[in-house]
Amino acid sequence: MPSSSPSTTAPTTNRMISGPAETSPHAYDVGLLILRLVLGLTMAAHGSQKLFGWFGGGGIEGTGKFFTASGYPAGNAMAVVAGLTEGMGGLALAIGLLTPLAGAAVLGTMINAIAVTWGGGFFAPQGDEYPVLIAAGAAALALTGPGRYAVDRFLPVVRAHRLAYGAAAVVVGLATAGLTLLIRT
Repeated sequence: MPSSSPSTTAPTTNRMISGPAETSPHAYDVGLLILRLVLGLTMAAHGSQKLFGWFGGGGIEGTGKFFTASGYPAGNAMAVVAGLTEGMGGLALAIGLLTPLAGAAVLGTMINAIAVTWGGGFFAPQGDEYPVLIAAGAAALALTGPGRYAVDRFLPVVRAHRLAYGAAAVVVGLATAGLTLLIRT
């Protein structure tokens, strides 16, 4: 005999939702796109300061003198390396190209920036909050991947981002930063 209880016969138009509400995957992708664009273009501008003297930068010669004064050997060569790492890494982050490696490049550069400026406190004007924030954002992008709106979506190897790719890239960025710091006197 069929039951006449409302729970089995009445339509369930006003169901209680249990668990977290669903979020559009596009929301995450747009958020990652904004983060990539702002962080990447900021780093590309910093790289152009070092390489070309744009935006009030010192160019290779001025930046090279800074690197030499900071204890790095071959200051001009280090200026080129830092400028290319920031510029190319930043542009790659902005368009989402080889995102784990681009994030690792920016992360390694920012770790060196933090090491050079450490001791001025955390907050501006001599603080390290800016390079810490950039380093954390770069590491986060390396670990999460670029999202749907990126060049990586068209590359077979990195189309499906894996945490292992990001973690390996972060390790490479940390190791490279450590090795670069070891040559600093």
